[in-house]
Amino acid sequence: MQEQLIECVPNFSEGRNPDVIKQITDTIESVDGIRLLDVDPGYEMNRTVVTFVGSPKAVKEAAFLAIKKASEVIDMSKHAGSHPRMGATDVCPFVPVAGITVAECVEYSKELAERVGEELKIPIYLYEKSASRPERENLAIVRQGEYEALPDKLKKEEWKPDYGPAEFNAKAGATVIGVREFLIAYNISLNTREKLFATDIAFELREKGRSARKGNTKPFYFKGKTLLKYKEGEYPCGSCDFAGKTIQETVEHCKAEHDYDLAGLLALNGINPDKPEGQSVKKPGKFIFCKAIGWLVPEYDRAQISINLTNYRVTSVYHVLEETRKLAAERGLVVTGSEIVGMVPYPALLDAGIYYLKQQERSAGIPIRDILETAVQSLGLNDVSKFDIDERVLGLPKNAEDALVEMKLTDFTDEVSRESPAPGGGSIAALSGALGASLSSMVANLTANKRGSEEVDDILNEAAEKSQEIKNSLVKGIDDDTNAFNAYMDARRLPAKTDEQKAEREAAMQEGLKQAVSVPFNTAKLSYEAIKIAETVAKKGNPNSITDVGVGAQSAYGGVLGGIYNVLINLKDIKDEEFNAKMREDCAKLKAEAQAELNKVLKFVESKLS
Repeated sequence: MQEQLIECVPNFSEGRNPDVIKQITDTIESVDGIRLLDVDPGYEMNRTVVTFVGSPKAVKEAAFLAIKKASEVIDMSKHAGSHPRMGATDVCPFVPVAGITVAECVEYSKELAERVGEELKIPIYLYEKSASRPERENLAIVRQGEYEALPDKLKKEEWKPDYGPAEFNAKAGATVIGVREFLIAYNISLNTREKLFATDIAFELREKGRSARKGNTKPFYFKGKTLLKYKEGEYPCGSCDFAGKTIQETVEHCKAEHDYDLAGLLALNGINPDKPEGQSVKKPGKFIFCKAIGWLVPEYDRAQISINLTNYRVTSVYHVLEETRKLAAERGLVVTGSEIVGMVPYPALLDAGIYYLKQQERSAGIPIRDILETAVQSLGLNDVSKFDIDERVLGLPKNAEDALVEMKLTDFTDEVSRESPAPGGGSIAALSGALGASLSSMVANLTANKRGSEEVDDILNEAAEKSQEIKNSLVKGIDDDTNAFNAYMDARRLPAKTDEQKAEREAAMQEGLKQAVSVPFNTAKLSYEAIKIAETVAKKGNPNSITDVGVGAQSAYGGVLGGIYNVLINLKDIKDEEFNAKMREDCAKLKAEAQAELNKVLKFVESKLS
């Protein structure tokens, strides 16, 4: 069963005193099973974002102790900073990472909220997926008015805390707790010290949008001469010259002509959509799931757009960055780079790398590390601070330190040559198939995206990408095969003194053998796919590299044959006759198809050599 893992990203209202920050992080690290991933203080914001992961029980305990410590060492009555905040621990989100559902995370967040409210007497609001009511889902709405508004806010029935007393805690303020999607905290740097310029772009980007103006709005919208307001009988559209006689008429216009929910936009800005009279007209930003503000960062000597992406699968870092580059250019500004605060999910950075490779008309069928490096360079993540992929990417595919694939080539071949039965033929078959796929990828990449290659680019780019997928799976198979064999050997070592123990041992051995069969069979199937790709690459690739394709196809066939051999050798001890018959039939068919495919590739290769 997969280990349950939760990420917790509390934001503390202290970014200037390292001793205070260390007291909080020391408290977090004091909990067994917690791994502190990142501590990111901001002096101008006077705020520190901390990231840690662990089991649900450990995360709940560490979060509670951190909130408690923050309430002791931070005095909100004396706090000032550029970032919105309402408490010593401003927000404490849980993010499901592995082996756990959102619903389970929500229950854990509520247990934490209840404990903090009862024991620490801090007003607690639930937000995002833990929210007790729809209007509290959005953090910006919950935090409206910030710390300074809490004394009056807590007196209102609609803002009664979900947990804890409805009383103003002058020292600790209030805390927001909940479960959310992975939030990417992302800052984009500009070649200016003017905060208003950064804010002008931020308002164009963010879902919340901005107040609508007319006259002199280009290039800087905030310089518009006339601030539009709603008044009785006149309800202007913030996106065009239309003005409805009723707010409902304008709501319907915005949906039909501009495809956005004006009522929802007004609510997001704290305006009653039924009675907007006297309030400024709102126009939406360009991206949903995007929050943004502008600020000046003295330590970097530049203005930045500070962005929170609350669903990177919908609104990505590269989409926001490219739009920012466009908006900056319209204003005579230049984006000098960007930074990710804390951690970034592996798929988010991988998608960014693939996007920029496609923009450059380059193949994405290259090693994963190269794709990630492309993302780092293209996003300018090393502009203001060092970005280390190994330290900052959450979920980065990694092998165990003792994995066979982490050995030096000489050490691996030595290990194979020793008297131990594993690693053996199954692991070597996986390696052979991986090398075959790698050679096809190499030739495809050597050929595609060059001058005059346009007719074959799409075919070869797809071949390279598929080859990389196969290669990565087969490299993993090198260790999987050995581990599968070891599982069978472990089953053989189980006690067999009683009839019950014998039955358990036999069942475990049979299951281990089936596992030991499934891994090499998958190796054979993937290696066969590599041969089929080799045929495509041989016919469409650079003729000068034709022998590389031939070697790759032959190597991949070694993966097919080696995988099948390791299936057949283990079938003799499996007592499930129906399973045996099916596997033998599948192996015979796969071998025949792979042999025929190999012959086609080699015949074509040799025809070019003669």
